[in-house]
Amino acid sequence: MLDHRTGVRLEDAPDAVLASRAADGDVRAFEFLIRRFTPLLRAYARRTLGATDELDDVVQDTFITAWERLDDLEDPAKVKSWLMRIVSHRCIDRIRARREHAQVDDLEVPGDDSISPDRVAVARSRQEALNAALDALPDAQRRCWIMKEALEYRYEDIAAELDLPVSTVRGLLARARKNMMQLMEAWR
Repeated sequence: MLDHRTGVRLEDAPDAVLASRAADGDVRAFEFLIRRFTPLLRAYARRTLGATDELDDVVQDTFITAWERLDDLEDPAKVKSWLMRIVSHRCIDRIRARREHAQVDDLEVPGDDSISPDRVAVARSRQEALNAALDALPDAQRRCWIMKEALEYRYEDIAAELDLPVSTVRGLLARARKNMMQLMEAWR
């Protein structure tokens, strides 16, 4: 299919052209973005989430969100990093949901005498405090902290993912750790 504006076949068009056309409502251009970036997003989700049945759901959620928010994309040439940020957020959401479910499952396992009701209550309170502390962090600090501490990303990977300089990531993490220590002081 030839793009009448650029004279280039649509499947060969640069990311910026496809993103611009998709933002204008061109479903076909968005389909080419999906084809182009699905392997990358799946690989990222697999690395982040592990080999799970959630991969396709996360990638699908990413593209649904992208379609709904195409107007928010300020620079169509940066569609790749924008999609990567969306899939990163979706993966973090899944990891959080897993942890909440895993804790409930762990608490319902019968027969382990070493888990007393007091220990369960303390663990639950600690997790609630941690969730509250994370929610209290500014968004950039929270994302950096989760990527470093929960997902075990390197500074360089966080910087690339969030499109920030490494020095900014280091500063955000330092502030996030300081804030988390203050917010979690009662649990030290």
